[in-house]
Amino acid sequence: MKTIDELLAEGVAGKRVFVRADLNVPLDGTTITDDGRIRAVLPTVAKLAEAGARVVVASHLGRPKGAPDPAFSLAPAAARLGELLGADVAFATDTVGVSARATVARLADGQVAVIENLRFNPGETSKDDAERGAFADRLAELADVYVGDGFGAVHRKHASVFDLPARLPHYAGYLIATEVGVLKKLTTDVQRPYAVVLGGAKVSDKLGVIDHLLERADRILIGGGMAYTFLKAQGHEVGSSLLQEDQIPAVQEYLRRAEEKGVEFVLPVDVVVAPAFPDLKTKAPAHPTTVAADAIPAAQMGLDNGPETNKLYASKLADAATVFWNGPMGVFEHPDFADGTRAVAQALVDSPAFSVVGGGDSAAAVRILGFDENAFGHISTGGGASLEYLEGKTLPGLAALED
Repeated sequence: MKTIDELLAEGVAGKRVFVRADLNVPLDGTTITDDGRIRAVLPTVAKLAEAGARVVVASHLGRPKGAPDPAFSLAPAAARLGELLGADVAFATDTVGVSARATVARLADGQVAVIENLRFNPGETSKDDAERGAFADRLAELADVYVGDGFGAVHRKHASVFDLPARLPHYAGYLIATEVGVLKKLTTDVQRPYAVVLGGAKVSDKLGVIDHLLERADRILIGGGMAYTFLKAQGHEVGSSLLQEDQIPAVQEYLRRAEEKGVEFVLPVDVVVAPAFPDLKTKAPAHPTTVAADAIPAAQMGLDNGPETNKLYASKLADAATVFWNGPMGVFEHPDFADGTRAVAQALVDSPAFSVVGGGDSAAAVRILGFDENAFGHISTGGGASLEYLEGKTLPGLAALED
């Protein structure tokens, strides 16, 4: 895989460099609530611009249905990128149409443009190779060189991720090179004890990585909504908590295999419950109470780890040499249910372990809860991509950058 440093050594002045970034930031209307993914691609964009490239930044945002949708416009991300660069960033109001072509044509050496959300074109995500390829052909007309730096999208076989690199000289940006280097530390020559913390809503989202980690991790800590399927699999009632009944047999098999292999599975011993899911807009008090994990009342919903669980999880992370964390422990966006996620983050800050925060909601939680990102070994920008890498899957966007 060639890197951006090799591209820079070859010279980029006057060349149109297409940077496939991941600007899929959370928005409240047109306000960006977490700009971490924009800041993550900044080193690549800034270095190319400094070297005189004409930089064309492209990304997806959200899940529009193959047509323009103002709610998913990249305009706020383009504006924020300009603020971070300290320079004007041009914005094209389409992907490969009149605006994109004119915007790119107007770029001078060292200038940057962002084109509109790639998913506004159905060819970006099409499962039809010909339709995807046709869109990639039109994107290729905008550039002379391709730099892949959207790690959060490399597990997708999309036109700008998989097909476009085949049409242009291609290189890995700084972010992708860093992410791959970090993930290798979680899969080869791992320093032990190796602890994994998995949270989030659904067990089904994590089945593959759990299966893979049973062969590699020393202990696996479970939290978030997925914990209640594990508790149910152990025979406990979980009230109105999130539950995936169809996954109980798989979870029971994982628990059996973990015991057989000597992998420690750690589940909540107490949980914070409330009568209903909290209002995340008003942050109104949700009337939480703490109960034992095996005694959740029928009319209550588990929404966070309890204080005893927080102590237990901190103790299980204290002596780890390597930690991978993906998924919050509760509904951290509401103050009544943020303590579990905060406790895991604090445990990683306090630990001497090499810690990787695996993207998505976990990365957002770290920033929203006020932690210094530099206190962690690495904060990934790609939750799904990180998980699939750890599952041992071939990621289309990485394969496309190989020669």
